[in-house]
Amino acid sequence: MTAILAFKFNDAFLFKFLKFGVVGFSGLIVDFSITWICKEKLKIHKYISSSLGFVVATGTNYTLNRYWTFNNHNPATIIQFGKFFVISLVGLALSNILIYLLNDKLKWNFYVAKACAIVIVSLWNFFANYLYTFTG
Repeated sequence: MTAILAFKFNDAFLFKFLKFGVVGFSGLIVDFSITWICKEKLKIHKYISSSLGFVVATGTNYTLNRYWTFNNHNPATIIQFGKFFVISLVGLALSNILIYLLNDKLKWNFYVAKACAIVIVSLWNFFANYLYTFTG
């Protein structure tokens, strides 16, 4: 519970959240592009395509968030990326569960379901990375 209260809603926090959102939007473009190419052009299964899009976007998002959003130059890059990747894997699982529920069960359009999942998972990703990956 104390970790959740470890941040303050000040200008610096809000600016990081805004930057994270910009990086996330660029990741959304990467994610949707890879997903669309794999699903529509290469005819790869929708969950594999979605996962590939998510993984590629994770790599670009890590680099942009490390240097631009959090201005972090921790020399333990591999450990830090490992933390970021684990958080992203949890996000991927959440994303696929949400897509399954919205698309397969509620019959929403696949891309609308994916967009909703991205919004929800982005909140998870920001707070987890803010409190765990890019601390100190």
